[in-house]
Amino acid sequence: MRRVRPGAASRGALTSVAAGDTYEEPRDLPRLWHVTLSVSGEKVPLPELRRALEQLAHDHPFLLTSRYATDHAEIRYWEEARDLHDAAAVALRLWGEHRQTAGLPAWEIVGLEVIDRETYHHRIAEGYGPPPATPVGVHPF
Repeated sequence: MRRVRPGAASRGALTSVAAGDTYEEPRDLPRLWHVTLSVSGEKVPLPELRRALEQLAHDHPFLLTSRYATDHAEIRYWEEARDLHDAAAVALRLWGEHRQTAGLPAWEIVGLEVIDRETYHHRIAEGYGPPPATPVGVHPF
């Protein structure tokens, strides 16, 4: 058994588990969530929109793929979060928080889907749901 100085455990030192005790994974560890964010609004020039989406992807390399047209776009990516609520909250802020820095159009969010990793892979295996994002990047619809 490892000995720990008094108070050391509170500073992040390792502690031991007695023989016979079982280890349980903490329930609030981050999980991976597949996010699909749909936005739309007034038409914008395609080159301008592509540049803005590429800038967003550059600023946030977690973006898996973006598809776009003159009046709508879809962004798909993996988010690491404790639960669906946290993943959805981050997704709902993404477009607005990066509108200025990436030069994104003043579009509104019109759709949001957040599913866990297991559900995503189950859908793909069953042959429905969004196909895996290939190729990764920014592409027209």
